[in-house]
Amino acid sequence: MTTLPPLSDWHDEFITIRRDLHQFPELGYEELRTADKIAQLLQSWNIPIHRGLGITGVVGILQGTQGPGKTIGLRADIDALPMPEQNNFAHKSQHEGKMHACGHDGHTTMLLAAAKYLASHNDFMGTVYFIFQPAEEGLGGAKKMIEDGLFTLFPMDAVFGIHNWPNMPAGHFGLRSGAIMASSNTFSIQIQGKGAHGAMPHLGADPILAAVHIAQGIQSIISRNIDPLDHAVVSITQIHAGSADNVIPDSAQIRGTVRTFSTETLDLIEQRLQLICQSSASALGCSATMDFDRRYPPTINHAAETLFCADLLKDWLGPDRVIDPVTPSMGAEDFSFMLEQVPGCYLFLGNGSGDHRVAGHGLGPCTLHNGSYDFNDDLIPIGATYWVKLATEWLKPA
Repeated sequence: MTTLPPLSDWHDEFITIRRDLHQFPELGYEELRTADKIAQLLQSWNIPIHRGLGITGVVGILQGTQGPGKTIGLRADIDALPMPEQNNFAHKSQHEGKMHACGHDGHTTMLLAAAKYLASHNDFMGTVYFIFQPAEEGLGGAKKMIEDGLFTLFPMDAVFGIHNWPNMPAGHFGLRSGAIMASSNTFSIQIQGKGAHGAMPHLGADPILAAVHIAQGIQSIISRNIDPLDHAVVSITQIHAGSADNVIPDSAQIRGTVRTFSTETLDLIEQRLQLICQSSASALGCSATMDFDRRYPPTINHAAETLFCADLLKDWLGPDRVIDPVTPSMGAEDFSFMLEQVPGCYLFLGNGSGDHRVAGHGLGPCTLHNGSYDFNDDLIPIGATYWVKLATEWLKPA
């Protein structure tokens, strides 16, 4: 695989940076040390910065020496997860209960390496914006940066993102036009009944029985309401009720998640959930209310920008290292908010199956959100080379 020589030469330097970030993970909107380190490095390469979008976000602004032209945004997420690390190697987390288990330390490092390269090879026309985004893990940092003026302060013709992908061969890329990741949504159904003695159920209205009927009804949504050629997931993940063996409680609660690749399918699922919970509860003498929280929309790649990325990757690596179209994921990603505002493409970079992990890794698989995960440092020059090639090719005058 051909990576740009300076990036290969800097590999050890950026491994050190990546492992430092891994050692000191910070949760969403708390990434103070991480943001300081990013800002210091960008400034050391003479890249002007803007701080404070999304509370802890950092934007680097690099203008080419050939004058104004097109603009491009390159985004990396910087936050960690609230989970313990099972690894014991030298760069394991020093923050108890916090871990870079999704590779955001690697995403940040790849973009930093690209920024250093472009800062010293800035004989292009136009502007590159390096977006270091906080709070991707469930807190909507992308949306917060947009609300704080990301695309108003820094208008972009296109924006691009990348995520490492375990169990895809290391150094392979996967992308597709249209939906590549699902929407993320949660629901909470509160069922109100009438408590009674467990030996005298006829004197009450059993919310547990209503919860069971609602749960069974929910399972029919995918099998009977969604087009078989569509894709969606409705999972009940919690049912809470009761406190004693001989007491029928007053209330019960059902919680769960919904994943879809389109807003239209999501609308239908929400409507069916509402009808099923109300009618099933009513039939059993109870009442039910539902809160439905639309958290992240589906990540929808734009056709022209995805084709641009695919052609670039195939020219660089050969078609055998580019999976197009890649299988979409029911996981979610708040880069979706950026793609709702600006055209662009989000893709996967294969992280391998875990053979890269050094001695001292945990016994679990090297998968995302797992305590035994670690980012594959061999990807740093590969991901950075992609960023450099993408930026320079995109900014070329038509």
